Amino acid sequence: MANLMTSMYTGISGLNVSQNALNTTAHNLTNVNTAGYVRQQVIIKDWGYENIGQAANYTNQIGLGTATEVVKQVRDRFFDQRYRLEFGRQGYYESQYKAVQEIEDIFGELEGVTFQKPLNDLWNSIQELAKEPDSIVTRTTFAKNAESFIERAETIYEQLQSYQINLNIQLTDKVNRINQLGKEIRDLNVKIRSYEASGQERANDLRDARNNCLDELGGLIDITYKEDAQGMVNISAEGVPFVNDTTVFEMGLKKESETSQMLKPIWKSTDTDVFNFDRVPSAEYNTDIGSLKGLLVARGSDSANYTDIPVREAYPTEEAYQIGVKEYNTMIEASVMRTIQAQFDQLIHGLVTAINDVFAPNKGAILAADVTLPDGKVLTGDSKIKILDEENAPVGQDENHTKGEAMFNRKGMDRYTVTTATVYVLDENGDKIVLDDTDPLNIIYQTETKEIYIYNEEDPDNNYSLFTLGEIEVNKKVMQNYSILPLSNAKTPAAYDNKAVEKLINLWNQSFATLGPNNSTHNTFTTYYTEFIGELSNRGYTLKNITENQEFAVNSLDTDRQNIMGVSSDEELANMLRFQHAYNAASRYVNVISEMLEHIIMRL
Repeated sequence: MANLMTSMYTGISGLNVSQNALNTTAHNLTNVNTAGYVRQQVIIKDWGYENIGQAANYTNQIGLGTATEVVKQVRDRFFDQRYRLEFGRQGYYESQYKAVQEIEDIFGELEGVTFQKPLNDLWNSIQELAKEPDSIVTRTTFAKNAESFIERAETIYEQLQSYQINLNIQLTDKVNRINQLGKEIRDLNVKIRSYEASGQERANDLRDARNNCLDELGGLIDITYKEDAQGMVNISAEGVPFVNDTTVFEMGLKKESETSQMLKPIWKSTDTDVFNFDRVPSAEYNTDIGSLKGLLVARGSDSANYTDIPVREAYPTEEAYQIGVKEYNTMIEASVMRTIQAQFDQLIHGLVTAINDVFAPNKGAILAADVTLPDGKVLTGDSKIKILDEENAPVGQDENHTKGEAMFNRKGMDRYTVTTATVYVLDENGDKIVLDDTDPLNIIYQTETKEIYIYNEEDPDNNYSLFTLGEIEVNKKVMQNYSILPLSNAKTPAAYDNKAVEKLINLWNQSFATLGPNNSTHNTFTTYYTEFIGELSNRGYTLKNITENQEFAVNSLDTDRQNIMGVSSDEELANMLRFQHAYNAASRYVNVISEMLEHIIMRL
């Protein structure tokens, strides 16, 4: 009788397990098209055994039926980690590729509204000006094209800066989304722990939701994570704790500097930067991960200009120059936005200053006595300065034969400060001319006191002193009176200055600059812009290929994941038939035991 009751319980356990398996299979079929759903599988175990006798070599046992050990998710952690890693790398390069596309749209090379046109128009007007330098028509055309050239350059500059600042919106959205995902994962952690506290069942649907959050988070930022014994997932982002049990260490936003409009992500709890850009992110060190980082790298920490490109002549030693190149590679060249700003500004600065130096050439001078300038600044004796080279400077056609007027000015600073000063007379080599050197301790040099035009030199620490985009304008005096454009000979103002005209023509054929310290080709103004656009296109092409390759890798990994964790309707229908047969068999078994018990009871 007791064995029959045990057999009854054995049959009932088979019914329960089969019913559970059928429910799980139905759940899988219901979610066959649910994004992120992971196939669930019932693991069946023996319930236990009862000893009914002991033999010499073995123990006689009777089984007590079956039980559901766990309803587990069928997924591979290795594929999850690889997928999130490669998805994050795809986001990193995709953010930069989108930035290149925006920059190409700004320059209009693909839409036909190209910067090449005002550049060519300026060159053509210079050629026409060389043919008829005395013609007011050619002068007007040149001045108008110079104005159009600067206006177009300034428009591009403003659009680049606006786009750079507008990336704050994308940055803010990504940081907010990261914080939101952190909170969702924290809430799911709590729910999963509460649900699984009894140890009876796993919260698989909640785990699916949490894994979906981890997938998305992995595309935004580099993460590592680990699940503890209670089912809680602890996450680190960029090596810093992000989600710890029930706590989320949120990100915040802060200005790059007090004067900057650009934002950077920080950890609110410690007020420290989320990212360290002392080294350029790379696949070698596995640091090129996350669309948030890619966005910041593409944007850069600040706007750039031509002074950010290191030039060997500007450094006192080779060691100092190499330090400058290293800083350029880390802070400028790594950022597509800052690279474009610096290279484009170098073109505009070089062309503007070259044209200005034809109309208002400078030469070196040495002060023989202190000079107090109108703004109160004092230049001490023996200071080396630059002044207008009046002997070689052309003059205007106006009745005053105006000199020292350039085509382009700085908005916040005049080209020259006119004052009376005592300067040393220099020879052809720029050395002081000696009048009396009989006393070595008191050598007498030749000097002269006259009105001079002191050139206000560019200072990298003072943006208003630079011929840089945002600070350049066409000389308003020239635009109001084209006759003052200096192209006439200073000695015979009625004739044009052949040397000045020849210099203007030769500008386009002279070696100008390289695109950067890592380029060896010295370009003319024409070839510089071609190389500049070509390098931008090559950068975009490279980023596009990397992005597409990463997308292929991500899709391949996702396919491999889906082959494991995805729901196959055919397989699940086969399982349903299998578990239905098992349920029917258990049911028939229970019926047989029931009939046997009924027969015994009735006979008693």
